[in-house]
Amino acid sequence: MTVLVKKKPLVFLIIFIILSSTSVAQNLYLEVTGETDSITEILKNYSTLKKFPEASAVLDALGSLKESLYNDGYINHTLINNSKKNDSTFAYQVRLHSKYEYITITFNKNTINPKEVKHISKLVTENEFTIPFQDIEATLDFLTIKVSKNGFPFAQLNLENISAKNKNTLQAELKISNTTEKRKLDAIVVKGYEKFPKSYLRRFLKITPQKSFNIETIKKKLNGLNNLRFAKQIKDPEVLFSKDSTTLYLYLEKTQSNAFDGYLGFSTNEETNTLEFNGFINLDLNNNFNFGESFALHYKSTENEQKTFDVALNLPYLFNTPIGTEFELNILKKDSSFTTVKQSAKVFYQIDTKSRFFLGIDTYTSNSLLKNPVFTTTDDYTTNFYTSKYTFENRNASDLLFPINTYFALEAGLGKRTRDNTGEKQTKLAVTTFHNIKFNAQNSFFVKVSGALLNTKNHLENELFRFGGINSIRGFAEESLLATKFAVINTEYRYRLSKTIYAHSIIDYATLNNTLTQQKNNLYGFGIGFGIITRAGVLKLNYANGKTESQEFEFSNSNIHLSLSSFF
Repeated sequence: MTVLVKKKPLVFLIIFIILSSTSVAQNLYLEVTGETDSITEILKNYSTLKKFPEASAVLDALGSLKESLYNDGYINHTLINNSKKNDSTFAYQVRLHSKYEYITITFNKNTINPKEVKHISKLVTENEFTIPFQDIEATLDFLTIKVSKNGFPFAQLNLENISAKNKNTLQAELKISNTTEKRKLDAIVVKGYEKFPKSYLRRFLKITPQKSFNIETIKKKLNGLNNLRFAKQIKDPEVLFSKDSTTLYLYLEKTQSNAFDGYLGFSTNEETNTLEFNGFINLDLNNNFNFGESFALHYKSTENEQKTFDVALNLPYLFNTPIGTEFELNILKKDSSFTTVKQSAKVFYQIDTKSRFFLGIDTYTSNSLLKNPVFTTTDDYTTNFYTSKYTFENRNASDLLFPINTYFALEAGLGKRTRDNTGEKQTKLAVTTFHNIKFNAQNSFFVKVSGALLNTKNHLENELFRFGGINSIRGFAEESLLATKFAVINTEYRYRLSKTIYAHSIIDYATLNNTLTQQKNNLYGFGIGFGIITRAGVLKLNYANGKTESQEFEFSNSNIHLSLSSFF
């Protein structure tokens, strides 16, 4: 389509610029009006400066005005009746002609999917669509991205054969060039961390060769590295296009993902009035064999003479499949009362970079150590549970103080307990979730909800849930609370003093139900704490006081918890 523009006004201004280049610098003025009063009113909607420091700026202003008018549908506008009022003031009149409100674009349905066009237009037929004239640029950008995702990264979209369809609508043909050869991803090369497990490219990040190439999609998938503990991206990906192949280069770095975590707690024994100590050790080893595997060893000793030993092994993507396995062994010994051994085997499927689904079996074997038991609530038993579990974890690897933003885990099991050759059906449910609500760089609010229940006719003491302590309701001794079902809410208002130090409040609440002792109680924990990043790791200190709803507040019920998490 031919755009009618008179060139005399611009030629006149260009001549003036040449002549004024030898004159003394002065302010120049520009007046733009319409051919009619109604056109003048329309031009008031466009920002045009009146005063300019130099002549070239006047020409730039006229060019910007013409571009704005064209983008709004006045494609045949012209500048007319230029005049020079004095040595520094120039006046122009504008003739707008017709304004085109819409444009109908014809396309090839073999290269553009009509379903995709419906996202940008409500008027779509088999081979054409209509959009507002002002949306042309955004529409072409949208369609370029769609074509690029289909394996044509060099595709160029243009409108050709533009003509008037009616008084306010144009028509044009959409032409796509550089689509003769569809690009596929032929190879992936990892730089920096060459031993990065290839199964994680295919299964975790879902980046695979032989798929249609699109760099923007790949960049979004690489954001999934934020949920990996053992690797991070150090540079944007690059692509090498050759005549016959497309090679993607990823720049990764192996990170310190092994962790050692321990704490020391001490409190006053109410009966003996002596100081008692308790604590735990957690060792987590991740990706030491560059397979993406993880191994965890946890040992805990509490002040009530209870010891727990737990080991777990996680092997993802066996034989380069999306299936992984997890094995766990847990041994609990309660003074001279009983021992309980739990063995667990699960298979899991990685849904996406944040979610997993597990299926497995848990086996419990418990033996009473009492030779002449006074109470019958502790007894030998074996239980088999068939379990399913779902986990969601959203990490922030760059923040050592708060590395996990959101976590959710829900596990359910159906089983049968055998005791004295008598079987009894059981069900269990456990949930843990937390989220860190960030208000700004300094202030955030942390809330955690956890709970569990065991549904059976006759409970035994050596199968009850044990909770309380630094990772549960604070202000109580570690695992000093027994329940057939319980729920805990932990809250912290966190204030970050710097990138390495924060302080927080402690307000915890728990509800406890124990059918063995016919106990129902509400528990509260109040206190303060802080965390600091040191050369040795992340050091945390909590001071909390725990009480039941029937107790008075006493400082003797306070607990101090120290923990240190080191990464190597």
